[in-house]
Amino acid sequence: MADLSVDMSNLPDEIRDKLAELDLELSEGDITQKGYEKKRTRLLTPFISQQQPQEVRQEAVQQALAEMQNRPKPSLPMPSKRTSMMAKSPDRERHDLSSSSDEDSCTGDAELPPPPELGSPPARRPIQPHSRAHPHPLPQLHHQRDRDREREREKKHPPKERTELDLSEFTHLPAYVTNATAASRRGGALVADRVQCYAQAEDTGTGTGRWKVSAKIQQLLNTLKRPKRRPLPEFYEDDDIELELAANPKDPNAPKPEGGTMTPAVGEQLVVPAGLPRNLEAALQRYGTASFKANMATVLDPNGKLSNSLTYGKLLSRSLKIAHALLNKTFTSKASSGGPMSGDNSIKLGDRVALVYPNNDPINFICAFYGCLQAGIVPVPIEVPLTRRDAGLQQVGFLLGSCGIQYALTSDACLKGLPKTSSGDVVSFRGWPSLHWVSTEKLPRPPRDWIPPPRPADECPAHIEHTSAADGSAMGVIVTRASMLAHCRMLSVACNYTEGEHMVCVLDFKRETGLWHAVLASVLNGMHVIFIPYALMKVSPASWMHMITKHRASIAIVKSRDLHWGLLATRDHKEISLSSLRMLLVADGANPWSLSSCDQFLSVFQSKGVRGDAICPCACSSESMTVCIRRAGRGGSSAGRGVLSMSGLSYGVVRVDAENSLTSLTLQDCGQVMPSCVIVVVKMEGPAYLCKTDEVGEICVLSGATGSGYWGLPGLTNTVFRVRPLDSDGEPIGEEHYVRSGLLGFLGPGGLVFVCGSRDGLMTVTGRKHNMDDIIATVLAVEPMKFIYRGRIAVFSVRVLRDERICIVAEQRPDCGEEEWMSRVLQAVDSIHQVGIYCLALVQPNFLPKTPLGGIHLSECKRRFLEGTLHPSNVLMCPHTCVTNLPKPREIHSDVGPASVIVGNLVQGNRLASAQGRDMGYTDDSDAARKYQFISQILRWRAQSTSDHVIFTLLNAKGAVSKVLTCAELHKKAERIGNLLLEKGRVNTGDHVALIFPPGLDLICAFYGCLYVGAVPVTIRPPHPQNLHTTLPTVRMIVDVSKATLVLSNQSVIKLLRSKEASNVLDSKAWPMTLDTDDMPKKKLPIMYRAPTAEMLAYLDFSVSTTGMLAGIKMSHAAVTSLCRSMKIACELYPSRHIALCLDPYCGLGFALWCLSSIYSGHHSILIPPSEVEVNPALWLSAVSQYKVRDTFCSYGVMELCTKGLGSSVNQLKSKGINLACVRTCVVVAEERPRINLTNSFSKLFSALGLSPRAVSTSFGCRVNIAICLQGASSPEPSTVYVDLRALRNDRVSLVERGSPHSLCLMESGKLLPGVKVITANPETKGQCGDSHLGEIWVQSPHNASGYFTIYGDESDYADHFSAQLVTGNTGEVYARTGYLGFLRRTEISSVNTSLDDSSSMLPRDSDTDSLASACGSVSILPDSHDTHDAVFVVGALDETIMLRGMRYHPIDIENSVMRCHKKIAECAVFTWTNLLVVVVELDGNDSEALNLVPLVTNTVLEEHHLIVGVVVVVDPGVVPINSRGEKQRMHLRDGFLSDQIDAIYIAYNM
Repeated sequence: MADLSVDMSNLPDEIRDKLAELDLELSEGDITQKGYEKKRTRLLTPFISQQQPQEVRQEAVQQALAEMQNRPKPSLPMPSKRTSMMAKSPDRERHDLSSSSDEDSCTGDAELPPPPELGSPPARRPIQPHSRAHPHPLPQLHHQRDRDREREREKKHPPKERTELDLSEFTHLPAYVTNATAASRRGGALVADRVQCYAQAEDTGTGTGRWKVSAKIQQLLNTLKRPKRRPLPEFYEDDDIELELAANPKDPNAPKPEGGTMTPAVGEQLVVPAGLPRNLEAALQRYGTASFKANMATVLDPNGKLSNSLTYGKLLSRSLKIAHALLNKTFTSKASSGGPMSGDNSIKLGDRVALVYPNNDPINFICAFYGCLQAGIVPVPIEVPLTRRDAGLQQVGFLLGSCGIQYALTSDACLKGLPKTSSGDVVSFRGWPSLHWVSTEKLPRPPRDWIPPPRPADECPAHIEHTSAADGSAMGVIVTRASMLAHCRMLSVACNYTEGEHMVCVLDFKRETGLWHAVLASVLNGMHVIFIPYALMKVSPASWMHMITKHRASIAIVKSRDLHWGLLATRDHKEISLSSLRMLLVADGANPWSLSSCDQFLSVFQSKGVRGDAICPCACSSESMTVCIRRAGRGGSSAGRGVLSMSGLSYGVVRVDAENSLTSLTLQDCGQVMPSCVIVVVKMEGPAYLCKTDEVGEICVLSGATGSGYWGLPGLTNTVFRVRPLDSDGEPIGEEHYVRSGLLGFLGPGGLVFVCGSRDGLMTVTGRKHNMDDIIATVLAVEPMKFIYRGRIAVFSVRVLRDERICIVAEQRPDCGEEEWMSRVLQAVDSIHQVGIYCLALVQPNFLPKTPLGGIHLSECKRRFLEGTLHPSNVLMCPHTCVTNLPKPREIHSDVGPASVIVGNLVQGNRLASAQGRDMGYTDDSDAARKYQFISQILRWRAQSTSDHVIFTLLNAKGAVSKVLTCAELHKKAERIGNLLLEKGRVNTGDHVALIFPPGLDLICAFYGCLYVGAVPVTIRPPHPQNLHTTLPTVRMIVDVSKATLVLSNQSVIKLLRSKEASNVLDSKAWPMTLDTDDMPKKKLPIMYRAPTAEMLAYLDFSVSTTGMLAGIKMSHAAVTSLCRSMKIACELYPSRHIALCLDPYCGLGFALWCLSSIYSGHHSILIPPSEVEVNPALWLSAVSQYKVRDTFCSYGVMELCTKGLGSSVNQLKSKGINLACVRTCVVVAEERPRINLTNSFSKLFSALGLSPRAVSTSFGCRVNIAICLQGASSPEPSTVYVDLRALRNDRVSLVERGSPHSLCLMESGKLLPGVKVITANPETKGQCGDSHLGEIWVQSPHNASGYFTIYGDESDYADHFSAQLVTGNTGEVYARTGYLGFLRRTEISSVNTSLDDSSSMLPRDSDTDSLASACGSVSILPDSHDTHDAVFVVGALDETIMLRGMRYHPIDIENSVMRCHKKIAECAVFTWTNLLVVVVELDGNDSEALNLVPLVTNTVLEEHHLIVGVVVVVDPGVVPINSRGEKQRMHLRDGFLSDQIDAIYIAYNM
C-alpha cells in the first residue's frame, strides 16, 4: 500500500473524511483487509499524480526483498496443523479482538510510515547478497491444502533425478526380521500398554512425491544445502570456553574507532530565575494562597470533555489533609487478605507508602504525592493491579516488600474496583506484602493549630521511582529532596517555564517525564496542566491537539506514538491551531525512530502553526533523570542530524554515510546537556573507560539532579550510581561519581547529544550489536498494515548455546494468512542487518502481555516464551541458519586399527574390558543327574517326588487366588495336551506349535505338553480385542515366520481369531490347524513321551526389538538347563521360596521366569498378569506383602503404573497393613539401559512401606542371551557412576563427580550370572576395548541362544552374531554379539545386601533332590573374598544410536532432556531421517498449547546436546508406541510418521 501514499494535507476534506471512516471500519473489523484496500485504492486513484516519493525506510526493505526475488526459490515444507488448531481456541475467545484496545486504534496508517514502537524501518539500502540461506513461506494450512499443493508442484516441476531420499532404502530389513509385507510392517510392534495404529498408506508408486512428510523433509534438506554465512571454525572439542569463543569471533575487517579520547560535555551554568520559589513546599504554599483560584490540573473524561479540575488552593488544602491523616492515622483502611500486619503499623517520618492511582486520575495522585511530601513520607507510585495475573505484578510486590511498605494510598473508585475476596477484603496479590488500603478522599480537616512537620533534610528521599530491569525485575530509584528540587530548577531553566503557562500532558504522570514536568516542575512554576488519559487517546487521538487549540497551550509533552496517532486522525484536523505552541517536548526523542514521526508531524502541521524550532526531543532515564533536551526556539539553527552507517553502529563505531544511502540510519540530536551537568560516554563492557570521539558507548551523567541509588540494592547501586570514568591510562578523570543512564550514544559537534539505543534494548549476536527497535522497524516495513499490528510486536534475545538468538513475536491480524510474509521477514532482516532470526512467532490479537498504558510488556513476553506459556498460533524456528557456533563434526580416524588401540591401552595402563560371573560349580555325572537333566524330565521327576507341592498360584485383579497348580496337576495337564497334539494335531518331533494364550497357567501347561511330545513351542501374545487391525497381523506374522504347523489356544482366543472383526483384518480360514485346550479328549491315552537331547530345540523365542525388528531365537534344551541352573545359583531359589512375578510371559527373561525357573528350582511362583495391575495398581505390592515374598520380578511398565497410580495412596496402603520390608530383591526385567530415575522414584515412594532402597535393581538380557546380568540374592547393592555425556558421544567413558556439568548417571544392570563371560569390543573393527571406551557387549555363556530362526535360508550375514571372534588378543574364543553398547568398571563393593535375619535362613537348606542339589552344593553364596567386582553398565542399543556430526547419540538422552523442558510433555521419542533429527512429543494439554513446545524443544536439544532439531512433531498422548516391556518403538513411529499415518497436532520444520 506504500504505492498509494499521498500527501494527506493536499486531499479534499471529503476524501480525507471518507478515508478516516474507512480506517475506522478496518480497525473495528467491519471490513476485510481486501475490501479496505479496494475502497482505498478507488478513493486515492485520482490523486496519484500528487504522489510523494516513497518513504526511504520502506524503500530499503522493498529493494532488499526485490533482490531476493531474483534468486531461485527452493520449495519449502509448510508446517502442518490439525484442523482444530485452525479454529480459535476457547481460551482465546474471551479476548476482545477489536483493534481499538491499544496503540493500533488508528489503523489505516499506510499514508505515513510508523514511528518508533509503531515501527518504521531505518533509512538504509540492502547490502550485497550473500550465501546465507533465506527461508521462504511456511504457512499453516490444513493437510488437504498441503496435498493439493504437492500435486500442483509435481505437475509444474516433474520429479528430478533422486539424490538423497528414497523410501525403498529404509524398507530393507535384516534376514532375521520379517517386515516384508505391508501387513507385517503395519503390525511391526507388539501390543503393549500403548499401541498406536497407523493405517497403511496407499502405494502410489511415484516415489517420494506422494509421501507428504518425507517430501517436505526433502524440501527442507534442499533448502539447508546452501552454506551458512560464515564457515565453521577450526576443529575443537565440545568445550564451553571454545563455544563461547566461537559465538564471539573477532572479525579482522571490523571497523575500529579512530578518534581521540572524548572530553566531557559541560552544560551551561544554572541561573535560577529570581522569582522561583525556593522549594516545592514553598511553591505550593505561595500559589495555594496567592493564586488559590488558579487551575493547577484539568482532566478530560473518555468523551473528551473537561471532567475535573484542581485549583492550587484545593491542592494545598487536600495535601495538608492527607499529610495530617497519614501522620495521625485519622483514616479508615481496608486490609488486604494476606493476613495480619506484622510489627508496628504506625506511619513515621521517612516511611514509604505506595501510591496506587489509575491513569485517568492525576488529580488524586497529585494531592497524595504532595501530601506525602508535606508529611515527610516517601511516596512510591505504582500501577493499579487489575487482576492477580497482571504482567510483572509479582516483581512490584518484591519492590513493595523491600521498601517495607504497609500502606497503599488510592482513590474511592480505584479501591472499589480492586479485586476482593468473599469477605470484602482486597485480595492478596502474589508476592505482595500485606497492605492497608487507604482512600485519600473525604478525609477530615486537620485542626487549625496543626502545622506540617519541619521539612526533612535535603539528603532524605523525596520519592522512589519504580523502574524495571531488562529481565523484568522491579527496582526503586531513590530521588532525594535535593535532587528533585535541582531537577525541577534545571527543567524550568532549560524549558523556560513561566507562571500561568498552559501545558498539555499525554504521558504517564506517575514516572519519568510525565512526573517531572507535569507534576513537579509545573507546580514549582505555578503552571496549568491539562491531562489527556490514555483511554481518551485510543478513542480520539487528536484530542491533545484540540486542547492546545482550546487553551492556547504553549507546551505539550508527548511521545512519538502520539504524534503518529495525531497524524492519522485526519478528519479531526480541520479546527486545529498549534500556533501557540512554543515547545513540543518529545519524551522518547532518544528512540532513533522518533525522527520520522517528528518530520512527518512538522510537514503536515506546519500549515497549522507548528514551528520547526518548537519540536524538542529529549533523552532521559529513571536513574539519571533528564540527560539532555533540545532548547525551544533554537531547533532550526542548532538541531543536528547524523547520517550514520548501520553496519558501523553494529560494531559500536560512528561512521558517516552518504546522504542518499539506503544502508544509513539518520539520527536526530536530543539537544544539549542540561544546565550544570557534565556528560561523558564510557565503554559498554568492562571498566568505565572513556570512549573515543567516534565510538558508541553508554552515556553517564554528573549532576545534582540524578537518582542516588536503588532501594535495598547496594551492589547494583555501586555499579550504576557510583561510576568513576577512566582515561586512556586507566586513571579516574576526577573524584566525582557519575550515574549510568542506560542510554547508548555519542557526542556530536556543538555539544549535541545523539542517542542510538538503550542498554536494555541491545542484543549482541555473534559479536555484533543490534537494536531491538531497528529490527522492529524492518519487520513492520515488510508488509505495512497488512499482516501484523503496528504497536504489538516484541523483539528480544534468548541465550542459547553461548550466544544471543533473536526472537520476534507479533500479534497477527485476524483473517490474515501467513503466505510469504514470514519468509519475507527473514529475508529482510537477514539482508539489511546481516543477522539471522532464531524464532519468528505469531500470536492471536490481544494475546501479548501489555503494560497499563498499552505497550508490550517485553520481559513478561520473554518469560512466557521461555516458560512455554505464550500460546503462539504459528512458529517458525530457524536454528539451521543462525546457529553458526556448533562444534565441528568429529573426525573418524580410520588409520587407527584394533591392534593400535590395544597397545595404546597397555601403554596407558588401562585394563582391557573383560569380566565374568562366578563358576557354575561342578557337574554331577551320575546316572540320576543325567536322567533328570532337561526341563521336561525335571517336571516328570517333580510330579513323582513332590507331587502335592504347589508350584504356581495365579492371582486375579482383586488379589484373590484364581488358580493354583501342583507339580502333579501340571504334569497331568501337560500329558493330556501332549495327547491332544498327537491325536488331533499329528505332530512329529521337531514340529513348531504356536501357543496363543493370555498370561496364565494354561500357557505353562501347553508349553510342557509340547515338550513332552518333542514339539517346539512358540509363545505368542494374543491379539488385543480393541486393536485387532494392528495386533492381529503381528500374531499372524509370528505364526508364519516360525513355520508353526498348528496353533494351540483356548476357547476365548480362538473365538476372537474367528470373529467377524478379525476376518475384516485377515482371512480367518488361512490359519494353520487350531486346537482348543479347553476341548480335550475324554479318554485317557498312554503318553508317548519323547525324551529330548541337549542340542534339540526346547522352544523358539520371538520378540520385536525397539528398532521395530522381529527376531526369533532358538533355545536348546542344554541352554535352558544352564540358564535355570545359573539363575538358581545367583538368586538362591529353593522349594521353600516364594517368588512374585509381574511380567509378560512371552519372550526373554520374563518367559524363562514364568515357565521354566519354578520347574527347575522347585520354588513357588505367584503369577500376576500385568494387565491386572492396570486395573488394580496395588495388586502386585499387596501380593508381595501378603505372601512375605523376598524376591520379586517386574517390568518397567508395572513399576511406572505403581509409581504413577499409587503416588497419593501410600498412606492408605500403609493403613491396610501392606509392608514391603520382607523384600530382599526387586528386579526389573529389561533389555535396555536401567531407568535410574524411575527406580529411584519407586524406591523413595515405597520406602514408607518398608521397602529397602537397596532392594531395587535391574537385569539385562538381549536376543542372543536372554539373561546376562541379574541381581542375586546376596550380591552387593547396584553401583552407580556418573559419566561425561560429551565423552560418551565420542565412545569414551570418562567418570566425573556427581553434579558435574554434562554428567549422566548410570546404574549397573545387575551382576553377571554364573558361567557368563563378557567383553566389550569395537563393533566396526572387532578389536577389544579398554575400560575407558564404549564398546559393544559380547557374551560367552552356556545359555547363549543357538542362533536366529528365520524364514530365509541364508543366515551367513548374521552368523557372526553368535560366533564373533576378536581380531586381536585372544582370537580363538567365540562370543555372541548382544547389539548393545556398554562398558565394564571394576567397582568397590559397598556392602552386602543381606541382613542378619537373611543369613540365618541361608544355612539350613530345604531338601532338594540329590541330583539337583548337588549342582550348587559346592558353590559359595557369599561374595568373593576381595572387595571389588566387575560391573556391567549398559548404555543403549547399537541399532538405535543416532550418528550425527560424527558422534554417537543415544535417543534416551535426548528424550530425557526434552521431557524436562516443559511440564506438559507426557512422552517423547526421537529418530533421524536423512540426517535430520525428528523429535516427537506428546502434549498433555490443549491443542492451543502445542506451539509452546517447539521453541523449548529446539532450545533444549541445542543447549544440552549441540544438535539442531530438524522437525518437531506434537501429537496426542498415547501416540508413541510402547511395547510390553515398556520400550518405545521408535522405528515403528518413524514409519508411521513418514507415511502420513500420524494425526499430528502440529509439525514444525525448523529452518
